Amino acid sequence: MELQVQPKLIIHGGAGSSLHGKGGLEAVRRSLHTVVEEVYSLLLSGTTASEAVVQGCYMLENDPRFNAGTGSVLQSDGQIRMSASLMDGALGRFSGVINVSRVKNPIELAQFLQTSPDRVLSDYGSAELARELQLPTYNALTELRLQEWIQERHDNFKSTMASVVAEPELAETSNARRGTIGVVALDTNGKLAAATSTGGKGFERIGRVSDSAMPAGNYATEYAAVSCTGIGEDIIDECLAARIVVRVTDGMFLKDAMQRSFTEAHHNKRDLGAIALDANGAIAWGKTSEILLAAYHDGEQIGDTLEWTGNDELTSYC
Repeated sequence: MELQVQPKLIIHGGAGSSLHGKGGLEAVRRSLHTVVEEVYSLLLSGTTASEAVVQGCYMLENDPRFNAGTGSVLQSDGQIRMSASLMDGALGRFSGVINVSRVKNPIELAQFLQTSPDRVLSDYGSAELARELQLPTYNALTELRLQEWIQERHDNFKSTMASVVAEPELAETSNARRGTIGVVALDTNGKLAAATSTGGKGFERIGRVSDSAMPAGNYATEYAAVSCTGIGEDIIDECLAARIVVRVTDGMFLKDAMQRSFTEAHHNKRDLGAIALDANGAIAWGKTSEILLAAYHDGEQIGDTLEWTGNDELTSYC
């Protein structure tokens, strides 16, 4: 089968301030590259961008290393509440769930809602939907996340958020934060989609809403698609994903839209990151934090951003 368009793919597993305690750089690289390899093979076989980003999120939600699905952080009351969203750029359609509990893959609910007249549901509505779909109840709690929460309770919740990646060392150091996972894809038909999922900040006030279930953190049109990570409030204040995508939709090159948006975010002292694709196959990523846990397939090979450290350079492109 001759490809109409060379597919492209980029994923992220969060952003933060250190790679120490993440099971080693190579362990994180293996986790991300495994997802890229499998999802890219689906794109090559003709899977749509929307289906591909859901599968990528599904795999990342199932990896307890990341703060989404299994391995999600606990909120201040010791409960797990997850959020996820999907945007099909070809259809211009956004769907998502906010603060859902006791499901294994929140992105599955977001995918179902793509064909619903009510496309964003909060906690109670999400729970009702899971029951309607007869999804089995699931406890996403891991021992490492529980111990992290217990330690914070002993410290009267001095931290404002939990660690982005769950590793034993982080229960003590808690020096790497801002956890979300996301996937952006361009399929063989030239269609774009973005999906984002998170367990939240950790230790937050009950009812706090993440950017991951908003167009601020996950947005796509037929021209560009973006998934964000970092401090959700900063992403919301910048309306980062939508800002970048709208600039590309209005005619700006993706690299220029990213550069301008991250220059603004840096000026506003935001702590965040983003991954992006455009309809021409350009791949972009940016951050104001020290690290961005991202990996991509450029049509020829897999690469990643794990050794791209420091926040003096705002963006990088492939």
